[in-house]
Amino acid sequence: MIILQFLVILGCLLLGTRYGGIGLGVISGIGLFILSFIFGLPPGNPPVGVILTIMSVIACASILQTAKGLNVMMYYAEKLLRKKPNYITILAPITTWTLTVLCGTGHVVYTMFPIIYDIAIKKNIRPERPMAVASIASQLGVCASPMSVAVVSLVSILAHAHGIGNAISLIDVLKVAMPASFAGMILAALWSLRRGKNLKDDKEFQEKIKDPNQRNYIYGDMENSLQNKKLTKESYRSLFIFFATIAVVIVFGSFESLRPHYIDNGKTVSLSMNLIIQIFMLLSGACILIFCKVTPREVPESAIFKAGMTAIISVFGVAWMADTFFQFHFEFIKSSLEHIVTSKPWTYAIILALVSSLVNSQAAAIAAIAPMGLALGLDPKIIVAFLPAAYCYFLLPIYPSDLACIGFDRSGTTHIGKFIINHSFIIPGLIAITTSCFVGYLLVQIAF
Repeated sequence: MIILQFLVILGCLLLGTRYGGIGLGVISGIGLFILSFIFGLPPGNPPVGVILTIMSVIACASILQTAKGLNVMMYYAEKLLRKKPNYITILAPITTWTLTVLCGTGHVVYTMFPIIYDIAIKKNIRPERPMAVASIASQLGVCASPMSVAVVSLVSILAHAHGIGNAISLIDVLKVAMPASFAGMILAALWSLRRGKNLKDDKEFQEKIKDPNQRNYIYGDMENSLQNKKLTKESYRSLFIFFATIAVVIVFGSFESLRPHYIDNGKTVSLSMNLIIQIFMLLSGACILIFCKVTPREVPESAIFKAGMTAIISVFGVAWMADTFFQFHFEFIKSSLEHIVTSKPWTYAIILALVSSLVNSQAAAIAAIAPMGLALGLDPKIIVAFLPAAYCYFLLPIYPSDLACIGFDRSGTTHIGKFIINHSFIIPGLIAITTSCFVGYLLVQIAF
């Protein structure tokens, strides 16, 4: 029966990937129905706290995007790249990783792809080199951002986990995930410096540009530059408010004594970081809305709002379905896997990686797998160390950012191979994730 129930969950995950994020969430309802009404399992607990925290972050970030605050960051990112074009293969992934860390979403990379391509092709640098690793870096930055859905989810899950005598905080996660993911991104970028043939030695490319129309298409100017666009003072103001909010949240995460304290059942307790993030994200969104001339009806049309709501539905369905199965069979699963996971913690990273490649979402993978790891007795610091493993949906080139990267590369050097798996993102992705997890594992031994 356990095998049949697990196959139901796996089938829902595979079917959900065909319909994207929202499809993944609602198709999990099929699994919930079968588990509850046919197999008789009591429904588990949906991650309400995680969802509320995600909603507050998405509300603030989408208002920031509507206020054109993200354009300010991308303006200066483009300026840096165009100032040092010969170093595009190193600077492009650093730029996209940084933008994701600051914004909390990898979807900001779409604006950067045409800029990266334009700089690379004008310097006769194989566009695949900076573009593929820039796409990888933009998603890897999700696990290092204090505003990302994935990190917020993990912090919520670990809020009451005591692996070393103290709860794992936002700062604990960031002080490991930031340097670990940065190291992985840099190593992938260094490898990319020599990947593929130089354009002058690429016979297929040289044959293509013999056609004048193809040459004009490949070397033609992109019209996505932000350098000629006017940035308003409200755009700068919105970004300042957003950064100030992040700083305040980090301060409260670092110093528990600064948080409000209350009496609960005769004990003095401090306000949880989940609630602090929710309060300050809503407060920040309100300040941007009021003081930065944002049109409220435009907020739901922003890319971040749409992607965020999709992530919420995905997390809601997948995590609830997984919790229903796991909680009912907890004792059996614990007795079967506890020794393996605790003695060989790297098996947790493999499970997380496999699930993320199925659900195409770091947040959904974490919401489904991290609670299982905690319940099996895995040290919370190991869960933090292997956070980058939640980004393994580059294995199959079906994620929107990878597909967009291929589309923006007019030269055709960024590609999907005839065997599907031999695409431009596979090797830099594996280098980045493996390195990040290895560095993260070393850092938790020092930082905790």
